[in-house]
Amino acid sequence: MSGTATRRVTWILLAILPLIVGWASLGYGPSGWIAPDPRVLLGIDAPSTASEIVMLELRLPRTLIAMMIGAVLGACGAALQGLTRNPLAEPSTLGASSTAALGAVTAIYFGHAGVLDGPAPAAAGLAGAAIGLALVLALGRGGGLSLILAGVGVGALATAFVSLALTFAPSPYATLEMVDWLIGSVADRTLADAGLLAPFAAVSLLLLTGCGAGLDALGLGERTARSMGVRLGRLRLQVVAATAIGVGSATAVAGGIGFVGLIVPHALRPFVGHRPGRLVPASMAGGAILLPLADLAGRLIGDGTEIRVGVATALIGAPVFLHILLTRARAERGSW
Repeated sequence: MSGTATRRVTWILLAILPLIVGWASLGYGPSGWIAPDPRVLLGIDAPSTASEIVMLELRLPRTLIAMMIGAVLGACGAALQGLTRNPLAEPSTLGASSTAALGAVTAIYFGHAGVLDGPAPAAAGLAGAAIGLALVLALGRGGGLSLILAGVGVGALATAFVSLALTFAPSPYATLEMVDWLIGSVADRTLADAGLLAPFAAVSLLLLTGCGAGLDALGLGERTARSMGVRLGRLRLQVVAATAIGVGSATAVAGGIGFVGLIVPHALRPFVGHRPGRLVPASMAGGAILLPLADLAGRLIGDGTEIRVGVATALIGAPVFLHILLTRARAERGSW
């Protein structure tokens, strides 16, 4: 199959599979298959059976949230990799997820609020992600390994402060609630949580989609990008702002979910190419497939105990991270 035909088939699958996976996530669960009723889902008819209530109150919110967060994290990973020209760059490896978690935990701790009680944790998570990303980009200006090391350092510091907050939490219940949330899960979320996330996710995705042409030019080198009229400072600010908005709100709603921005672009790059202008929207769709699929697998595989989606993505993403790292190390040794 030619490259053009492969890309065409890939784009068709990326358009169809999110719908199929979303439908499966609505229908399947520990209690078995529930045929989704579009009239109930759209609010035309009220749920009349226990199965319909389960689908509407439990499965619909977690499916919508998983698809939105997956799309945001996938697109953020592709954009950050294009900006830094480093295939290891993504929100969790650059410390953005950890600093977003620190911001949200700080809001919860000092506000004595529930994890998803109002927009304060989302705003604090957004601020934490923005500060963390700005700090990492400033410390890792050498690019490559120095950028990843800066992300690891900032992320470790944020994690230490989160642990400190957990140690001095006002009550054992608050500690349990925050630990449960930090694992990363879309379970027990409501349509109100999905409504809180939706505008942040939409703004983030719109900003990231608008970065495609600039990131394509940046891939040719900074000097070439400037000669093509790309304002690099504005481009960096747009990517950082979009990532902060997306990752901050996603972390506030679902906790720490890592490696989606690493797995998805790495998997799609052979099929859609290396250009961020193509990879960002492709990763958006790929993330909307991966995360609800991982959540569905966690619901069905666990024998009475649900595997949190944050755990599932870490189990997949950590080996992918090591594979990319070892591949780059071999390539660098071979170039000496």
